[in-house]
Amino acid sequence: MTTFDPYAPSRETTEGTVFSVTGGDWDSLVQEIGSTKEERVVVNMGPQHPSTHGVLRLILELEGETVTEVRCGIGYLHTGIEKNMEFRNWTQGTTFVTRMDYLGPIFNETAYCLAVEKLLGITNDVPERASVIRVMMMELNRISSHMVALGTGALELGAITPMFFAFREREIVLDLFEMISGLRMNMAYIRPGGVQQDLPEGALPKIRQAVKQMRKNFKDNTSLLVGNSIWLKRTQGIGYLDLAGATTLGVTGPVLRATGLPWDLRKVQPYCGYENYNFDVITADTCDVYGRFLIRMNELEQSLRIIEQAVDKLEALEGAPVMVADKKIAWPAQLALGGDGLGNSLNHIREIMGTSMESLIHHFKLVTEGFYVPAGQVYQAIESARGELGAHVVSDGGTRPYRMHFREPSFNNLQATSAMSEGGMIADIIGAVASIDPVMGGVDR
Repeated sequence: MTTFDPYAPSRETTEGTVFSVTGGDWDSLVQEIGSTKEERVVVNMGPQHPSTHGVLRLILELEGETVTEVRCGIGYLHTGIEKNMEFRNWTQGTTFVTRMDYLGPIFNETAYCLAVEKLLGITNDVPERASVIRVMMMELNRISSHMVALGTGALELGAITPMFFAFREREIVLDLFEMISGLRMNMAYIRPGGVQQDLPEGALPKIRQAVKQMRKNFKDNTSLLVGNSIWLKRTQGIGYLDLAGATTLGVTGPVLRATGLPWDLRKVQPYCGYENYNFDVITADTCDVYGRFLIRMNELEQSLRIIEQAVDKLEALEGAPVMVADKKIAWPAQLALGGDGLGNSLNHIREIMGTSMESLIHHFKLVTEGFYVPAGQVYQAIESARGELGAHVVSDGGTRPYRMHFREPSFNNLQATSAMSEGGMIADIIGAVASIDPVMGGVDR
C-alpha cells in the first residue's frame, strides 16, 4: 500500500522545494508585486452572465474599472460530440454535428459531409441540384446567424429595438428551414452524397418572396444603429485587433475581415460551386467592434444575392436528383408521409421492401450498419458565419469515424478576447465579446 496521501496539504508534499518564476524566488516575486501598491481585484464575469453569449466565464483582473488581464474559462457546455461520433455510423454523424454551433447547423453538416465525400471519392458525383440547395441553405443560415449576432450585440450595448427587428427576420429564415427540412434548427438535412430530400412543391416562390421582404427590412434595421451616436461611441475604437494580432491568433471570419484582409473561403478555396456565384467579400479597415458589426450588416445583402442566384439555378434544375446514384451510399427512396400524416407512405414502403428479399436486406444493413468509408484522413474547411469551420475526419475503413475533430471558429476567435480587452474599460468587454459572436456549443462541443 502506498503512503502517498492525495489529500495532503501542498506544504507537506512540496517541503524543501524552491519554486521560481522567470528565474526569481517566489517570495521575492510576491514582495515585488506588493511593493507596487496596486489595488487589483479579480472578479468572475459569467458563466451565468446574460451578456457572455452562453456559459462563457471570463476571469477579469481589474484596477479600478480598467481591465489588466482577461482569461476565458470554457467547458461548461461540453457535450462530447466528437467522441460520440466514433460510435455512430457516417449518416448518423450529421445528427451530432448539427448540434455543435447551434446557430449554424447547416455549416456544421456541410463541412462534415464534404469531408466524408472526399474520403469516399464522390465529391464530383454529388448532383448539381444538391450542391445548389446546400449553397442556398448555407446562405439562409448565414442570415439567421448574423441576425442573432446583430440583435443580441445591440441589446447588450443598450439598444433594445434592433433586437426585435433582427429576430423578426430570423423567424422568416427559420420558417423556410421548417418548410424545407421539417425542422427549424438542428435539421440534419445535409447528408453524405447530397441532401435528405428535395425542396417541397411551391418552395421557390416562397423563398423569392422572403428575399424580397428581408432586403427591404434590412435597410430599415441598419439605419437604427449606423446613425445612432451612442451606438457609434460604444463600438468605434473599441475591442481593437489589427491584422498582425488576428493572424497570430488564428482568427477568421468577420473579425479577420474587419482588419482589411479579404479572406473568405467561398472565394479563395471555393466549395459546393461557390465559384459560380457573383458576390463580394465585405471588408473593413477599422479593426474594432464597429467594423465587425458593419461587415455582418453588409454580408446580409451578399447572402441575398447568392440565394437569388441559387433559386434561378434550382428552377433550371427542376426534377434533377439530390442524392448520389450509388445505392451503397444513398438510401433507396425519398421519405413520403402516409395518409395518417405520421408513418411512411405505402408507396415508400413498397419501393424499399416490396421488390425483393435482397432489397430488404440491403436496406436493413444500410440503415442499421451504414456504408463503408475507405481508410484515410481528410480536412475540409468552409466559411461559416463565424469564420473557418474545418472538419478533420479519420477513417479506418469501417462504417463509423475512427476520429473526428473540428476546427471551430468560435473557439479560435474567443482567444482574441484578451488582446481586444486588456487595457480597456470593463464595460467595453461586452462589446468585444459580442463582436466575436461566439457560440459556446461550438467552443465546448
